[in-house]
Amino acid sequence: MKNLLMLICLFLNVASSCQSDGGDKNDGGEVDGTSKVTYTASNEVFTNPERGFMHTWQVNSEGAAMTAASLNNLKKENVSLILRLYYLEKFKTSALSQTELDLIKTDFTRLREAGLKCVLRFAYTDSQDGSDASVAVISGHLDQLKPILEENKDVIAFVQAGFVGAWGEWYYTTNQLTTPANKKLIIDKLLASFPKEVKIQLRTPKIKQDYVGTTIAMDATAGYGTSNTARLGFHNDCFMASVDDYGTYIDITSEKTYISNEALYVPTGGETCPPTDVPVASCSTAEKEMSLLKWTYLNLDYYGPVLQEWRNNNCFTDFERKLGYRLSLASSSVKKEAAVNGTLEFQALLNNGGFAPVYNPKNAYLILRATSGGTVYKKKLNLDVRKVVPRVTYDLKESVNLSGIPAGTYELLLKIEDSSTKLVDRPDYCIRFANTGVWETATGFNKLSQTVIIK
Repeated sequence: MKNLLMLICLFLNVASSCQSDGGDKNDGGEVDGTSKVTYTASNEVFTNPERGFMHTWQVNSEGAAMTAASLNNLKKENVSLILRLYYLEKFKTSALSQTELDLIKTDFTRLREAGLKCVLRFAYTDSQDGSDASVAVISGHLDQLKPILEENKDVIAFVQAGFVGAWGEWYYTTNQLTTPANKKLIIDKLLASFPKEVKIQLRTPKIKQDYVGTTIAMDATAGYGTSNTARLGFHNDCFMASVDDYGTYIDITSEKTYISNEALYVPTGGETCPPTDVPVASCSTAEKEMSLLKWTYLNLDYYGPVLQEWRNNNCFTDFERKLGYRLSLASSSVKKEAAVNGTLEFQALLNNGGFAPVYNPKNAYLILRATSGGTVYKKKLNLDVRKVVPRVTYDLKESVNLSGIPAGTYELLLKIEDSSTKLVDRPDYCIRFANTGVWETATGFNKLSQTVIIK
C-alpha cells in the first residue's frame, strides 16, 4: 500500500511539472480543442514608451544638443521620456536662426537613435520678470518649426503649449498673450503647426473649456478622433502644491472631474512644486490624485522634497510602475488547430494597472512564429490599445485570417508597436506587458505561451 501511494504521488508530481513553465503562466488545459493559459502579473519596474517619471532638460538659444551618452544613461533609470524645453530668448523679435533649427533637428535624431521620446515645450524667458514674444513672432516661429515637427512627430510623445510667459507656463506675459483673443490665436496656431497625431497640453482646464466652448468633457466618439477637442490635454506644473495648485483650478471639484473624464482620451502630466498652505503630498494623497487625474508622466527633477517624501515612505517605486499605463495579460484562449487559409479564434483578457491609458494609437499584431525555423508571420488585430483603460478588464476577441501562412506548428506572441513606420521594428518603442516571462527584449514581442497547429 505504501509503495502504491508513492507511485501515485510521483505520477502527480510529474503531471504537474508538465503543465508549468516555472511559474510564468498556468496552463488551464484544453476544452473542446481550445487551450487556455493564465498569466502571472509582475511587480518589476521597467520602461515603456510615452509614460513614467521623466527628466527635464532645458537649453538656451543655439545651445548644445543632447548627447548620445546622456540619453543612453536614462535607460538605467527606467526613463523613456524627457521634457525638452527650448528657450528662444535670442529670438523675441526675429526669426529663428539656422543654428537653432539645426539644434532641434539634431536632438530629434539623437532621441530616435536612443529609443526615447520627448515632451516638447518652447519658451522665451525663465524669469517671471522677463519678456516673451508677440503673437506675430510666435506665429512666425511655428511656421519655421512646422516641417521639422512633421518630420519628427514619431519621437514627440506630447507637447506642452508653451511660448507664453515665464517658462512657457501661460502666466507673467509681457505681450498680453493671455487675453481670450490671443489665447485662441495661439492655440489655433499650435493645432495648425503640430501634426494632427500630436496632442497638445494646456496649462489649466479652463483654458481648454474656454477654447472649445463647453465645460462638458468629451465622450469616446470625440475622444478617439483627431478633432481639435481630441488633441488638447493638460499639464500641471504645481501639482498638489496648494488647495488650487497655484491657480490651476478655479472650481476645484468640477474641474478635476472634468480632467478625470477627459483624461480617458488626452494626457495629463507635469511636475510638483513647493507646497503653500498644504502639507507635502503624502503617498496616499498622491496615489488618489494621480489615479483620479490619470497622470501619465511626472518630472524627476522638481520638486525634490516631494519626491523624497515618497521615497522615504516607500511609494516612489509603486509610482514608477503606475505612472501612465501598465498593461498586463490575465488569460488567453485559442483553438489549438486551424486550417490553412482559414481563421484562428483568439481571445485574451487584458488589464491596465496604471493610472492612465495609452494615448497615442499603436499597431497591434498577433505573431505566429514557426517552431521549426523561426519564420515570423504578423497578423494585424483590430485591437485599439488606447481602450484598455485603468481598472476595467478588456475582453479581446479576434478572428485572425491565416491566409499566407503554410501548414506547420507556430508559437503565438503579441506585439504592440509604434504607429510610425520609422519605429515599427524598434523594440524600444513596443509596449511591454507587465507579466513574468513574456517579454522578448530583442523582438519587442510578448510571448503568449500558446501554440497552434495549422493543417
